[in-house]
Amino acid sequence: MLLGRRQVFVRFSGCNLNCNYCDTPSSRDSNYGNEFSVETLYKKIDELITPDFHSISLTGGEPLLHADFIKDLLEKYNLPTLLETNGSLPDEITKLTEVIDYVSLDIKLPEHEAVSNWDDLMNREIESIKILIEEGINTYCKLVVQPSTQTDTVGFISARIKEEIPDTSKLPLIIQPSSPLEYWAEKNQRLLEISEKAGEHLNVLTIPQVHKLLKLK
Repeated sequence: MLLGRRQVFVRFSGCNLNCNYCDTPSSRDSNYGNEFSVETLYKKIDELITPDFHSISLTGGEPLLHADFIKDLLEKYNLPTLLETNGSLPDEITKLTEVIDYVSLDIKLPEHEAVSNWDDLMNREIESIKILIEEGINTYCKLVVQPSTQTDTVGFISARIKEEIPDTSKLPLIIQPSSPLEYWAEKNQRLLEISEKAGEHLNVLTIPQVHKLLKLK
């Protein structure tokens, strides 16, 4: 858990999913942003490092679409790193297990409409979790919920993770209410119900997008 830690965000463009709640839709476009070499990117990161720096956050889009580039960067420059991923590309995750320190794996709900075959996506996410746990990487799952999210759906997913992963004691589940939080006005009881259902199977935390609460970019 890195809540409150100072990070430098590196946002990669392009995504293989199409979630209906995406808060950075421009990053889905593989042509979005600027192209950097490994050396130039490191210089940009180094310029932003402060005395309270903890780690860099690789986010997107989907950073695993750039796994080879990330591996080159982290092999050349030893930076503490959090990978934020949708977990749909387990083969790409295996390329990075020796160079990343933390992983935030975003489990998708059927209602997110990320792909046409949700069952296949869930299988790939589970496979990614298994790889990370076996490699001893500090990992947590994140589940973005909306006011329309069904409690039973969250319970089903939590039970599936508990069933598939041998040891979930080191795999917390973060329930993240979708932004803006105004969506949740007079519906906060729903968050408690969702947390309670997930808590039947996993260690649960409910945390909103803190950087948005602080109005940080």
